[in-house]
Amino acid sequence: MADENNGEQQEEGVDVPYQQIDPETLQRMIQEFVSRDGADWGDVGCALDDKVEQVLQQLRQKQVKVVVDLHSLTVNIVACR
Repeated sequence: MADENNGEQQEEGVDVPYQQIDPETLQRMIQEFVSRDGADWGDVGCALDDKVEQVLQQLRQKQVKVVVDLHSLTVNIVACR
């Protein structure tokens, strides 16, 4: 039984193509992502809109992806492997 529980805990989530997310919702998701505490963006003077555009560009170039964790019902943007 322990193996079954470990399998559930190791689930990384479900990939959601960003094109299928309402553009306004995607914009808010990215704004929340880039404004999280501890986010390291290197460019200290970089504006929020610039950061959002950087993430959108990374989504378009398939460098990052949107992932929904079905257990916590949270959304994250993670690097593609």
